[in-house]
Amino acid sequence: MQAFIGLGSNLAAPQQQVLLAQCDLSALPETAFIRHSSLYKSPPMGPQDQPDFINAVSAIDTTLSPDALLNHLQQIEQQHGRVKQRHWGERTLDLDILLYDDWQIEESHLHVPHKGIAERAFVLYPLAEIAPNLDIPGLGPIAELLASCPKSGLERLETK
Repeated sequence: MQAFIGLGSNLAAPQQQVLLAQCDLSALPETAFIRHSSLYKSPPMGPQDQPDFINAVSAIDTTLSPDALLNHLQQIEQQHGRVKQRHWGERTLDLDILLYDDWQIEESHLHVPHKGIAERAFVLYPLAEIAPNLDIPGLGPIAELLASCPKSGLERLETK
């Protein structure tokens, strides 16, 4: 199954956190790396008294179930020292399952497609970079979603 993972960080060298997490994703069991987006800088979605975020999206091919994948992502977050201080607050690493093939999952601990995916520039723009023809289950073509999602301060970072 093809899955798309959202990555974000705004603490402890955020660019490095995201790049290391991309390597961690590539090393997951039963999983093959497909592609990573560029890194993007975005203002915080939640409380504004925190640093800007570095975001990216990774595409993977996996035979892990959605629950098993989520467990692995949470382990990676813990390895990166994630501590949840407040809702939508600062963090060393945030990993979210954005899409899992064409599945739609509504459970207390997992929503796929990820809630808010259609309104979050820091998700849609990197996702469109690596999957420009994607059709998001229940929401439609990514190109249409982008048309109604302003960048709102999102900035693509140049790679070195």
